This record gives sequence, structure tokens and C-alpha cells, in this order.
Amino acid sequence: MTAKIPVLEIFGPTIQGEGQVIGRKTMFVRTAGCDFRCSWCDSKFTWDGSMRDEIEMLTAEDIWQRLKAIGGDCFDHVTISGGNPALLKNLQSFVDLCDAQGIQLALETQGTKFQPWMRQIHDLTISPKPPSSGMDQDLAQLDNVIGQCNPSSLSLKVVVFDETDLAFAQKIHKRYPDLSFYLQVGNPYLEDDVEHHTERLLTRYEWLIDHVMTNPELNRVHVLPQLHTLLWSNLKGV
Repeated sequence: MTAKIPVLEIFGPTIQGEGQVIGRKTMFVRTAGCDFRCSWCDSKFTWDGSMRDEIEMLTAEDIWQRLKAIGGDCFDHVTISGGNPALLKNLQSFVDLCDAQGIQLALETQGTKFQPWMRQIHDLTISPKPPSSGMDQDLAQLDNVIGQCNPSSLSLKVVVFDETDLAFAQKIHKRYPDLSFYLQVGNPYLEDDVEHHTERLLTRYEWLIDHVMTNPELNRVHVLPQLHTLLWSNLKGV
């Protein structure tokens, strides 16, 4: 039986707005399901049941044909998003197909689950969730996942909403000092229509920059905005 993958969205080309591949031209494949329930999640529809009827069970070839129909020849990079795609063993077939087609892959996951196909990801971001998420990140579990990944493609990213989150980020950076480390300002304004959204986010971004610049424990970090949110606010499908 051909393995099938639960897919909610396929869209692009657009730019990657986060982490080590910020600004990279990419297509997106968004899978359904997550083992976390972050308070500020901007993709709750992947796990809260609100778009249950929109989930399609697709083969790797189905996804590839959909990507080509939407993106044509205008992409050579695909971001697998979620939810938490690392829950899905069946993504192996899609990863292998992309490899055969010469397509580079990106993935972000919180580091709670490892799949062997994650070693084939070119741009792998592990993003432990800080206290503001309301989740309890198991650091022993995180160690186990990171230990099985390919370090040459791996980076860490922590989303920061407040000083408690920043302290958590500092602890993670200290735990894995040899991995590329990204801090990204959080977006607390998740309504469909937010007045002066870009200005609000830039103010928060400046706050994060100011705190990092005076912290000697955070000298080897990249401080990022959520680029797509600055451009398109909370619009989906971009």
C-alpha cells in the first residue's frame, strides 16, 4: 500500500520568513497534526480540529504533482511545515522523491520526535518552545533528537516574547554552544486584521535586539523578525 501523508496546505512560491533560511524562495507543504498546544501558535488549525475537513491524504507523488501545478519551474526548495511534521514516518517517501528531483528541503520541529528522514533535510531547524508557550520542553528528549540529526544542516531557534523566554533561550544556547542559534521575536497579535501590525512587531523586534546587544552570553546569535508577518500580517497561504 502506498504511504499517504495528511496535508492541509500546499502553496508558493513565496519567501521563507523564519530561521536559518529567512528570505529563501520556497514552496510550502503544511501537514496536519502536532503533539504540542502552544498558547501563541499561529497555525492552530493544524491541530485544533477547526480544519479537519480540509485534510487531504496524499501520496508523495500527489504532493509533487500539486507543487508542480502551483509552482511550475519557479522553485527548487520546499519547506515542510506544520503542525509538527516530525510525527510523520510516511514523509520518507516525499523526502526521497524530492531528493531524486534535486529539490532542497527545509523543516522546522520542536525537537520532540526524530525520524530517519530528518537526516536528509538540507535546512533543519529545531525550535524548543519557551515558557510563554505553556508547553514543558523535555530537554533530555531534545538531547536525544539533536544527537540523531546531521549537525551540518542543523540550527536552533527560540521564539521570544518576554524576558523569561530570553532566559530560556540563553539556557538552550549554552546547552548547545556549537550549533547555529537564532532568536526570533514572537507575534502576539494573531487576529485576522491587526491595526498597525508591522509597526507593533518592529517595536517588539527592537526590544529583543536591545536586550541581546547588552548580553555577553548571546554574542554568537542571529536576531530575526518573522519576515512574512512584517510583509503580510497574519494572511495565510503566503
